[in-house]
Amino acid sequence: MPTVKLPEILRERLRADDPPTLCVAFSGGPDSTALLHALAHTPEARARGLRALHVDHGLHADSAAWAEHCATFCKTVDVPLTTVRVEVGDSRGEGIEAAARRARYAAFAEHLREGEWLALAHHRDDQVETVLLKLLRGAGPEGLGGMRLLRPFAHGFLWRPLLETSREMLRKYLTEHEITCVDDPANYDGRFARNVLRTEILPRIARHWPHTQTSIPHTARLCRAAADYIDDAAQAALENLRRGTDTLDAAGWLELSDALRAPVLDAWLHARGLDHPPDASRAELERQTTGAAHDSVPILAWANTEIRIWNGRLHAMPPLAAPPERWQSQWNGATLVLPPDCGALSLEPATGNSSPTNARFDLPLAVRFRHGGERIRPSGDPHTRELRDLFQQARIPPWVRVRCPLILENNELIAVADLWSSARGGAIFAACGARPRWERPAWMNAA
Repeated sequence: MPTVKLPEILRERLRADDPPTLCVAFSGGPDSTALLHALAHTPEARARGLRALHVDHGLHADSAAWAEHCATFCKTVDVPLTTVRVEVGDSRGEGIEAAARRARYAAFAEHLREGEWLALAHHRDDQVETVLLKLLRGAGPEGLGGMRLLRPFAHGFLWRPLLETSREMLRKYLTEHEITCVDDPANYDGRFARNVLRTEILPRIARHWPHTQTSIPHTARLCRAAADYIDDAAQAALENLRRGTDTLDAAGWLELSDALRAPVLDAWLHARGLDHPPDASRAELERQTTGAAHDSVPILAWANTEIRIWNGRLHAMPPLAAPPERWQSQWNGATLVLPPDCGALSLEPATGNSSPTNARFDLPLAVRFRHGGERIRPSGDPHTRELRDLFQQARIPPWVRVRCPLILENNELIAVADLWSSARGGAIFAACGARPRWERPAWMNAA
């Protein structure tokens, strides 16, 4: 039998990539076992503080036994192990496989140390399956580029040193060293798309196209190069289209080429911690942006994301709770927490210092939201103004206007948050050496 060269492959990757510290995602299955065993016998990995992380999903009756197997194995190879038990819930309706993956990666993110690289045992056969699955789901260059060798993750990086290594080599390594592994029945469950592809579809493809295991990874590398090029172009375009507090120029976005429009939108949303749109929502967004009337505010929503089209720009935010109808509260100057997605109202020293103040009003004022038709004469202005006109002139978005706290004394509007005060409002605030401060919610500061 020829010598299996897995340790040499890993030593070469360690030299080429030079991870500062190293942790292995260890399931106890064949692939991660081969990876961990080979790294444990590689001095270059030991020198990087090699350790292992096992996630117990609790989905199988034997999961506790598998966790114990991993602990025993790590003691055998003298590698520290952290075991994390997670709860897998499918509240998003994504399926148990996707829910387990999400829970697993959340555990990885929580337990990865600053600057640490998490080694994953994905190999060339996994890459082939991933690319084909992405193709069947209609992915573009980014998806067809498959898994990356290295990508930022949590406090460090995800590292896949075996992407050019076959499953067969890993199995031969385990046989040569007489290593036993966890055998998870989920890997044979025909309900999971990847298993169907691995056990039924790929063997048939390989009979007709025997070079599949090399040609598909080659295609992935070409798509990865194209995706990286598009990503760089999208980032440059995004910088040109950003306006104000991170809104997106709508007309400029529409004028982008088909190759850039989706990546620019996705990059913008990703930076905001929001979800990318499904294809149907993306198409509808383009349609609405093209035909939006000047006085309308189209809203498109999906998952944890809402996009509003207003004033020639795209505004992105998480879904907003509607302000309660006819909500009202008394306010004595102490911090007043407003309804959800509306922030808080407080006082700050009139000197310009933004630190809180202990000032209080002798008689409480009333705070509410708009009912319609409100008017105020801003201090120093000779005319009484419609609040609607003030909002329009200040280019304040409609969804912010309805969440803007109005301050009243005996049903008279004396201040609009920290935007405008009447002479009466100014006198009340000056008497206690303070002024209103509207602590806007985070979404509003970037909308």
